[in-house]
Amino acid sequence: MSASSTARRIAATALAAGAIVSAVALPAAAHDHDDRRAPKVEISRVQADSPGRDNRSNRSLNAEWVELTNNTRHAINLKGWVLKDEDGHRYRFGDYRLNGRSTVRIHTGEGRDTRTDLYQDRRNYVWDNHSDKATLKNDRGRTVDTETWGRHHHRR
Repeated sequence: MSASSTARRIAATALAAGAIVSAVALPAAAHDHDDRRAPKVEISRVQADSPGRDNRSNRSLNAEWVELTNNTRHAINLKGWVLKDEDGHRYRFGDYRLNGRSTVRIHTGEGRDTRTDLYQDRRNYVWDNHSDKATLKNDRGRTVDTETWGRHHHRR
């Protein structure tokens, strides 16, 4: 066998190995890219204007809420995540796991946290009835989702 045919065989083997590695790596990269398009956790509903009179009762405060939905099949720990309004009111999540394909409602007032309901334990309203923006940030400070309502805002 000549040196040039040995070199061609080595080159062909290297190219084939590279093609196999590329074929295996491509679907994973494409999958990661798809995950970034749709939020894994999204603000799915907001009730900024609690029904009835705004009398700052705990019942009225808890009728003001934001719902988050986990769109994946796997639980996501929201520890360190932040939900905030345009005025800078912040709710930082403790060690809370949102199950896959599940929704949690974050109430403004006081209450006992459960798997489906969390409470900010505030004595004043957070969300503006007429115009506001809810922003959800992950534990690295990256915006995961936003929801706006009212004048000068366009719903996503």
